[in-house]
Amino acid sequence: MSLMKIGINAHLLAFTENYRQAGLSRHIYELVTTLPRTDPTASFVAFVGNGDIPPDVTANMPRNLKLSRSRFPTGRAPVRIAWEQLVLPFAAARMKLDLLHCPVSVRPFISPCPVVITIHDLIFLRYPKSYHPAKQFYLRAMSRWSAKHARHIIAVSEATRQDAIEMLGVSPCRVTTIHNGVGEQFIPLPSEEIEHFRQQHDLSGRTILYLGTLEPRKNITLLLDAFKEIEARPEYADVKLIIGGSKGWYYDEIFATAERLGLTGTDRVRFLGRVPDEELPLWYNVADVFAYPSLYEGFGLPPLEAMSCGTPVVVSNTSALPEVVGDAGLLLNPEDAAGWATAFMDLLNNRAIAQELAARGLRQAQKFNWQRAAEETLQVYRKALSHRNRKVRGVARRA
Repeated sequence: MSLMKIGINAHLLAFTENYRQAGLSRHIYELVTTLPRTDPTASFVAFVGNGDIPPDVTANMPRNLKLSRSRFPTGRAPVRIAWEQLVLPFAAARMKLDLLHCPVSVRPFISPCPVVITIHDLIFLRYPKSYHPAKQFYLRAMSRWSAKHARHIIAVSEATRQDAIEMLGVSPCRVTTIHNGVGEQFIPLPSEEIEHFRQQHDLSGRTILYLGTLEPRKNITLLLDAFKEIEARPEYADVKLIIGGSKGWYYDEIFATAERLGLTGTDRVRFLGRVPDEELPLWYNVADVFAYPSLYEGFGLPPLEAMSCGTPVVVSNTSALPEVVGDAGLLLNPEDAAGWATAFMDLLNNRAIAQELAARGLRQAQKFNWQRAAEETLQVYRKALSHRNRKVRGVARRA
């Protein structure tokens, strides 16, 4: 019997139309909903902000999960940081938690119980210029300290695990790789549903799709350069480039590049903004190619979701993306726009190659699921608590 009482800092769980509703928020949502169902003998507390939570979300929460709402506007980063350091430790003590899980790299300086942290990436160390200086300084200092003082560390990919060992100086035995899963809603959809969505959004031709945050690290300017190479060719006159996602950091260059290349003011390149969660599987399904030219990823959920929908993917051959995609997609140099243009043309012209990649993608995506992630996370919790119990027994024997 488990009888663990686990707290999860879920303050980056977001349901508003901004970039925070990207991968981190979805990771936290899957964690706080799947873990309680995986171990019904344990009790879980998810600490969330004061923002609105849709009624359908709260109605589907497991019985052994409690949402602890903050009175403070922790959607603002300074308020959230203060809450994590000043309020969370007291809440953990008051609720008599056995373990606290901080799923976004940073733990409070003081905690009444062991702390597990999850590291998603070390972008602020690999690509520091892509971050606001103040945020970069905070993440550098707090991530190093948190990694040193956490009872155990979870990395969402082996690439991130190796980065943590190399760049944060943590012992390999203190870091466990637990891959993200893919949501059950990401599946190949019926043709009539796809066709209806095409008509709704005037997608009569072929489509190259990108979904993700708009920021320099995502390398969307390369995607625009590659599309420019095929945009003027008559045989690709029906092809559209669809770019979906909320604005993150330093996104102005993306729109400036589109204007410089003459890709604005036409229907050939569309910027969707944030795509509602319920539409994500539809966009993946209508796409002929999914493109993800990111310079660095700690994991890479969008390519995995695209593969799970049966869409061929073209991704960068860097960081964790080869680990996630395997041999199920085309892996390219993220600085070679001409190579990306050639790959797009090959997939758009050769249906046999596209279908083969789609089939491989479906098989590869089956390796990643949230149930397995939850089971492996619970093993880390038990390991962390077992370590504490051994120390307690050792003190008792010496007494």
